Amino acid sequence: MKFYLGLATAFFLMVGTASAQHVNFGVKGGLNLYNIENDNNSKYDTKTGFHLGMLLHIHVAQHFAVQPELLYSAQGAKYNTGIGDVNLKLEYANVPFMFLYMFDNGFRLSAGPQVGFLTNAKSELNGLSVDVKDDIKKIDFAIGAGIGYIHPPSGFGVDARYNYGLSNINENGSSNSYNRGFQLGVLYQFEHK
Repeated sequence: MKFYLGLATAFFLMVGTASAQHVNFGVKGGLNLYNIENDNNSKYDTKTGFHLGMLLHIHVAQHFAVQPELLYSAQGAKYNTGIGDVNLKLEYANVPFMFLYMFDNGFRLSAGPQVGFLTNAKSELNGLSVDVKDDIKKIDFAIGAGIGYIHPPSGFGVDARYNYGLSNINENGSSNSYNRGFQLGVLYQFEHK
């Protein structure tokens, strides 16, 4: 818990120290469509969740920016065991660091790394919930790429991103498993210029 508090504190300190630059603080949230891909050909169904958090949009040149974010993200997958449907619920504190190319008309392309910190993991079957946090690795690395649009006068925007998990999240199993998913969201940048 101290680590996550430290992460949030560092994020807010970046806001204060970057105030002299062209920096916008923002909030974002939206829909997650996540799955887990396995190298043993096990097929899972997509799980719907959500993400919610904050961002710093830092202009480094006219058309280029960097955008660190701190997001709560509800992820996971669903699969059938033969005796019922299992709903695997994974919760992460994700920290993407996106590099943006911004067009003059408000459209943006983004790509960058993401590190995720597992905060909760539960498996639900037939109404019973089991803590499986010890079966999932605590840190998850991914690469994200997306497209977005921001309405310059208002600071409101939309965002679509695909996150491609690079880390095997399986702590104890013999197969490798990876978080993969889409995020569709809305955002607001305060004092957008």
